[in-house]
Amino acid sequence: MKHYYYSNNTDLQGNHTVHTEDCAFIPTASNRAYIGYYHNCSSAVRDARLQYPYQSFNGCYYCCRECHRR
Repeated sequence: MKHYYYSNNTDLQGNHTVHTEDCAFIPTASNRAYIGYYHNCSSAVRDARLQYPYQSFNGCYYCCRECHRR
């Protein structure tokens, strides 16, 4: 299990990128929000969407590739 976070800023497509705690590209502590502790990124992204239904989320290409959409 890992801790998951999302970037407070959005990418060019308007998505908040979801990262694991050990990602080389995780935003700084002041630019990220904690989602929770999960077995996989699918659960983290699902819960982020439930908590914030008016925001879009996408997995990081590097640490959450199975949840990354183009």
